[in-house]
Amino acid sequence: MANTATLFRFKLDVSDIDRGYYDSLDLRLAMHPSETYPYLITRVLAYALNAQDGLQFSPGGLSDPDIPCIQVVDNGSTQLWIEIGNPSAKKLHRASKASKQVRVYTYKNVDTLMKELATADIHKAETIDIFAFKTDFLTKLEIAIERENRWTVIFNEGTLTVSTEGTSETTEIERLSLNA
Repeated sequence: MANTATLFRFKLDVSDIDRGYYDSLDLRLAMHPSETYPYLITRVLAYALNAQDGLQFSPGGLSDPDIPCIQVVDNGSTQLWIEIGNPSAKKLHRASKASKQVRVYTYKNVDTLMKELATADIHKAETIDIFAFKTDFLTKLEIAIERENRWTVIFNEGTLTVSTEGTSETTEIERLSLNA
Protein backbone atom coordinates (compact mmCIF):
# COMPACT_ATOMS: atom_id res chain seq x y z
CA MET A 1 0.00 0.00 0.00
CA ALA A 2 1.38 3.42 -1.00
CA ASN A 3 2.04 6.10 1.58
CA THR A 4 -0.35 9.02 1.47
CA ALA A 5 0.26 12.73 1.84
CA THR A 6 0.16 14.33 5.28
CA LEU A 7 -1.95 17.46 5.58
CA PHE A 8 -0.66 20.51 7.44
CA ARG A 9 -2.34 23.80 8.24
CA PHE A 10 -0.40 27.03 8.62
CA LYS A 11 -2.08 30.16 9.95
CA LEU A 12 0.41 32.91 9.22
CA ASP A 13 0.44 36.52 10.39
CA VAL A 14 2.74 38.10 7.82
CA SER A 15 4.47 41.46 8.22
CA ASP A 16 6.72 42.11 5.23
CA ILE A 17 7.98 45.53 6.16
CA ASP A 18 10.16 45.84 3.06
CA ARG A 19 7.13 45.51 0.76
CA GLY A 20 4.59 47.12 3.09
CA TYR A 21 2.58 43.89 3.07
CA TYR A 22 0.61 42.91 6.16
CA ASP A 23 -1.96 40.10 6.15
CA SER A 24 -3.13 36.88 7.75
CA LEU A 25 -2.89 33.76 5.60
CA ASP A 26 -4.51 30.39 6.12
CA LEU A 27 -2.65 27.69 4.18
CA ARG A 28 -3.41 24.01 3.90
CA LEU A 29 -0.59 21.99 2.41
CA ALA A 30 -0.23 18.34 1.59
CA MET A 31 3.23 17.00 2.31
CA HIS A 32 4.02 14.25 -0.21
CA PRO A 33 5.71 11.15 1.28
CA SER A 34 8.88 11.94 -0.69
CA GLU A 35 8.94 15.54 0.54
CA THR A 36 11.19 16.63 3.41
CA TYR A 37 10.39 19.05 6.22
CA PRO A 38 12.96 21.60 4.99
CA TYR A 39 11.20 21.58 1.61
CA LEU A 40 7.79 22.04 3.26
CA ILE A 41 9.02 24.89 5.47
CA THR A 42 10.74 26.59 2.54
CA ARG A 43 7.50 26.35 0.52
CA VAL A 44 5.54 27.98 3.35
CA LEU A 45 8.09 30.77 3.83
CA ALA A 46 8.47 31.43 0.09
CA TYR A 47 4.68 31.78 -0.12
CA ALA A 48 4.63 34.18 2.83
CA LEU A 49 7.50 36.27 1.44
CA ASN A 50 5.74 36.63 -1.92
CA ALA A 51 2.13 36.83 -0.76
CA GLN A 52 0.00 38.87 -3.15
CA ASP A 53 -3.24 38.62 -5.08
CA GLY A 54 -3.24 35.61 -7.37
CA LEU A 55 -0.40 33.73 -5.65
CA GLN A 56 -1.05 30.00 -5.64
CA PHE A 57 0.64 26.70 -5.07
CA SER A 58 0.75 24.72 -8.28
CA PRO A 59 -2.14 22.27 -8.39
CA GLY A 60 0.05 19.32 -9.39
CA GLY A 61 2.51 19.84 -6.56
CA LEU A 62 5.57 17.64 -6.84
CA SER A 63 3.93 15.44 -9.46
CA ASP A 64 4.43 17.89 -12.34
CA PRO A 65 8.08 18.90 -12.72
CA ASP A 66 7.35 21.26 -15.62
CA ILE A 67 5.37 23.82 -13.64
CA PRO A 68 6.48 26.12 -10.81
CA CYS A 69 6.01 25.18 -7.19
CA ILE A 70 4.36 28.56 -6.54
CA GLN A 71 3.11 30.99 -9.16
CA VAL A 72 1.10 34.06 -10.03
CA VAL A 73 -0.86 33.77 -13.26
CA ASP A 74 -2.71 36.79 -14.65
CA ASN A 75 -4.80 36.62 -17.82
CA GLY A 76 -3.20 33.29 -18.73
CA SER A 77 0.33 34.66 -18.43
CA THR A 78 2.75 33.64 -15.67
CA GLN A 79 3.87 36.76 -13.83
CA LEU A 80 5.88 35.09 -11.04
CA TRP A 81 7.49 31.63 -11.08
CA ILE A 82 8.90 30.36 -7.78
CA GLU A 83 11.03 27.22 -7.45
CA ILE A 84 12.01 25.48 -4.22
CA GLY A 85 15.30 23.64 -3.71
CA ASN A 86 17.99 23.42 -6.39
CA PRO A 87 16.22 23.44 -9.76
CA SER A 88 18.11 22.53 -12.89
CA ALA A 89 19.47 25.15 -15.27
CA LYS A 90 17.15 23.76 -17.93
CA LYS A 91 14.09 24.38 -15.75
CA LEU A 92 15.22 27.93 -14.89
CA HIS A 93 15.87 28.63 -18.57
CA ARG A 94 12.33 27.53 -19.39
CA ALA A 95 10.94 29.49 -16.40
CA SER A 96 12.62 32.75 -17.37
CA LYS A 97 11.22 32.45 -20.88
CA ALA A 98 7.70 31.73 -19.57
CA SER A 99 7.50 34.24 -16.73
CA LYS A 100 8.21 37.91 -16.11
CA GLN A 101 9.87 37.16 -12.76
CA VAL A 102 11.66 34.03 -11.47
CA ARG A 103 12.69 33.37 -7.89
CA VAL A 104 14.38 30.39 -6.28
CA TYR A 105 14.20 29.64 -2.55
CA THR A 106 16.72 27.01 -1.57
CA TYR A 107 17.28 25.04 1.59
CA LYS A 108 20.02 23.00 -0.02
CA ASN A 109 23.70 23.75 -0.63
CA VAL A 110 23.53 27.10 -2.42
CA ASP A 111 27.18 26.87 -3.55
CA THR A 112 26.39 23.70 -5.51
CA LEU A 113 23.42 25.42 -7.14
CA MET A 114 25.41 28.54 -8.04
CA LYS A 115 28.27 26.50 -9.56
CA GLU A 116 25.85 24.52 -11.72
CA LEU A 117 23.99 27.60 -12.89
CA ALA A 118 27.08 29.78 -13.46
CA THR A 119 28.17 27.80 -16.50
CA ALA A 120 24.72 27.18 -17.96
CA ASP A 121 23.01 29.09 -20.72
CA ILE A 122 19.92 30.48 -18.99
CA HIS A 123 17.60 33.02 -20.59
CA LYS A 124 17.80 36.33 -18.66
CA ALA A 125 19.87 34.63 -15.95
CA GLU A 126 20.77 38.00 -14.42
CA THR A 127 17.11 38.64 -13.56
CA ILE A 128 16.66 35.43 -11.52
CA ASP A 129 16.65 36.01 -7.76
CA ILE A 130 17.99 33.25 -5.52
CA PHE A 131 17.30 33.24 -1.79
CA ALA A 132 19.07 30.79 0.55
CA PHE A 133 17.79 29.69 3.94
CA LYS A 134 20.27 28.50 6.54
CA THR A 135 19.97 24.83 7.50
CA ASP A 136 20.07 25.43 11.26
CA PHE A 137 17.18 27.93 10.99
CA LEU A 138 15.03 25.39 9.14
CA THR A 139 16.00 22.62 11.57
CA LYS A 140 14.81 24.70 14.53
CA LEU A 141 11.50 25.38 12.79
CA GLU A 142 11.14 21.71 11.88
CA ILE A 143 11.20 20.80 15.57
CA ALA A 144 8.25 23.16 16.14
CA ILE A 145 6.06 21.85 13.28
CA GLU A 146 2.74 20.30 14.12
CA ARG A 147 -0.26 19.40 11.98
CA GLU A 148 -1.87 22.75 12.98
CA ASN A 149 0.59 25.68 13.05
CA ARG A 150 0.22 29.33 13.96
CA TRP A 151 3.24 31.37 12.93
CA THR A 152 4.11 35.04 12.94
CA VAL A 153 6.41 35.87 10.02
CA ILE A 154 8.26 39.21 10.02
CA PHE A 155 10.60 40.23 7.21
CA ASN A 156 12.62 43.44 7.42
CA GLU A 157 15.80 44.42 5.54
CA GLY A 158 16.78 40.84 4.72
CA THR A 159 16.11 39.51 8.20
CA LEU A 160 13.38 36.93 8.72
CA THR A 161 11.85 36.17 12.11
CA VAL A 162 9.42 33.30 12.52
CA SER A 163 7.64 32.90 15.83
CA THR A 164 5.70 29.73 16.56
CA GLU A 165 3.74 28.89 19.68
CA GLY A 166 6.91 27.53 21.28
CA THR A 167 9.87 29.33 19.74
CA SER A 168 11.11 32.36 17.85
CA GLU A 169 13.88 32.04 15.29
CA THR A 170 15.65 34.77 13.32
CA THR A 171 17.93 34.48 10.30
CA GLU A 172 19.41 36.52 7.51
CA ILE A 173 18.22 35.37 4.10
CA GLU A 174 21.12 35.27 1.68
CA ARG A 175 20.15 36.83 -1.66
CA LEU A 176 22.21 35.84 -4.68
CA SER A 177 22.25 36.70 -8.34
CA LEU A 178 23.60 34.78 -11.30
CA ASN A 179 25.40 37.82 -12.68
CA ALA A 180 27.67 38.09 -9.64
